[in-house]
Amino acid sequence: MIAIVDYRAGNLSSVARALAFLGHACEITDRPDAVARAERVILPGVGAAGATMENLRALGLDQVLTEQVIGAGKPFLGICIGIQVLLDSSEENDAKCLGVIRGHALRFPATTDGVRLKVPQIGWNRVNLLREHPLFDGIPDGTYFYFVNSYYPDLVDSGDAVALADYGVRFVAALARGPVMATQFHLEKSGGAGLRMLDNFCRYQAGRDAL
Repeated sequence: MIAIVDYRAGNLSSVARALAFLGHACEITDRPDAVARAERVILPGVGAAGATMENLRALGLDQVLTEQVIGAGKPFLGICIGIQVLLDSSEENDAKCLGVIRGHALRFPATTDGVRLKVPQIGWNRVNLLREHPLFDGIPDGTYFYFVNSYYPDLVDSGDAVALADYGVRFVAALARGPVMATQFHLEKSGGAGLRMLDNFCRYQAGRDAL
């Protein structure tokens, strides 16, 4: 069973519908015991880093995720805000995050080359691969994905980055370390390519570099 973490955010049902379409059993849950029992876990959604972390802590899900899911080596996928809370902290709300991946979430600059940058980024953007990874199996370099974000991951270890995108700055669009994977873009809103990546995650075997 795949657990979709319910931390009072939106967009969870869209991920559940996508998984059901792909034929993968899943459950939207806020119960720590259910998340801990799951074979793999997805943390999707939209929202602010501070509120997300407050809700995860209030529900007792922060420790479950770091110790019984990620710490236990289970496949984990963060989507949108799910990539940012994996980091040490976020400029948004000056939030302290899970600290799984070294780095910080930074706000897009107000201007770039003297031109005002519209923040948040909303819409399709090209994603360029840095290295092969099972999550991107069958996904060509330069594929467009759907983004909704005002902040982006800035990693301490560039080796954790899997793909980059450009929006005023060059930023990490996807990262991975072992069975921990995350994308800044919305897989559930990204058409066939997003569905392929969700299916890749559901078939990923921890401890291997292949599906």
